[in-house]
Amino acid sequence: MQDRTYTADAEPGDAVTVAGWAHEIRDLGGIAFLIVRDQSGKIQVKFEKDDMDDELVETGLDVSRESVVKVTGDVEEEPRAPTDVEIVPTDVEVVAPADPELPLDPSGKVDAELPTRLDNRTLDVRKDEVKAIFEIRAEVLRAVREAFRDLNCTEINTPKIVATGTEGGTELFPITYFGQEAFMNQSPQLFKQLMVGSGLERVFEIGPIFRAEEHNTPRHLNEATSIDFESAFYDHTEAMDACEHVVKAAYEGVAENCAEELEALGLEDEFSAPEGEFPRLSYQEALDKINATGELDEQLVWGDDLSTEAEHVLGQEVGEHYFITDWPSEIKPFYIKDHDDDEEISTGFDMMHPSMELVSGGQREHRYDQLVAGFEQQGLDPEAFDYYTKMFRYGMPPHAGWGLGGERLVMTMLGLENIREAVLFPRDRQRLSP
Repeated sequence: MQDRTYTADAEPGDAVTVAGWAHEIRDLGGIAFLIVRDQSGKIQVKFEKDDMDDELVETGLDVSRESVVKVTGDVEEEPRAPTDVEIVPTDVEVVAPADPELPLDPSGKVDAELPTRLDNRTLDVRKDEVKAIFEIRAEVLRAVREAFRDLNCTEINTPKIVATGTEGGTELFPITYFGQEAFMNQSPQLFKQLMVGSGLERVFEIGPIFRAEEHNTPRHLNEATSIDFESAFYDHTEAMDACEHVVKAAYEGVAENCAEELEALGLEDEFSAPEGEFPRLSYQEALDKINATGELDEQLVWGDDLSTEAEHVLGQEVGEHYFITDWPSEIKPFYIKDHDDDEEISTGFDMMHPSMELVSGGQREHRYDQLVAGFEQQGLDPEAFDYYTKMFRYGMPPHAGWGLGGERLVMTMLGLENIREAVLFPRDRQRLSP
């Protein structure tokens, strides 16, 4: 629509055509108002019934809420209007009428349960606070990409249909691929490692991953967005430095560029980017801190994974983003390298928000014989991964990297109660449509 003016750009004295949704109608008798909403905001359209054409008034005031309308008229200053201006219309066109019976209220005056919102996501995102989440999510991804470019990374795209599971185990979605079994990829892990052995050296990817999670919780999804990094000639400490840089950049981008969105979410006074270095606790130090609180029913011992309750206890103790390093080799994936001086301790690390894990990473095993032995130790068939392992015979440099959950980053950043609020169309154990 070439002659369209966004509502936020309408200035007194302008002759404009605005297009958007009928947000609200206020009929005060001799005078009435139609509130039109578009991407940039809202504007008041004034109808003085006695001074206007009856058909024009009828069109403007009989329209059902959420119908798409086009309004042409003159912009006048009006301090009592929500945006200090209003349009006196010369023409109103109903471009696409909406059913008067809406499945939810986009004005937000009537709350809807999350399942109803997700069933009607198009209407749901018309609400300012929901739209704000996805504007912020977009800014997070923009800032993250810029941070990766600061690190001289090349963006790559890896296959999402694969012959073998990245992590092994049962969390695989099998599919039929031209008569043979294939799987939806759980992670770009193996492919990004192959790329650091190429001339690219340092790479990142932002893309979907698929996991047949048994968990049906407010923080688990079956299709998620993974933010991945891998670099040749990096060790695990340098990978943690890169992780910290990227996460801080995401927060800084939102703080600098999303003031209106943070206000819509009521976060304008409490949102801030992390400052200083993230603490780095060894796995043993983490166990000691958790056990010292006495909050758990049983003391944790070496080799235990951290339960959700343990993560919460530790997060409350630390109170900021932090790393857990030096995990036991036995509970980290086959591709994580052990420390040279102690094969019982891996170079694996997790980066944590006080409420949950956000990142898993580490230095990778780049030596062919040790890599194959790692497959066998975890009950995996190295021959099934020949496309991956054989490249380690052709000069694979030391390398390290990590994967960051995009939705978890947005969820923790904004204090959302359910990870599905950070996804337009979530996929979980119950939801395959829309």
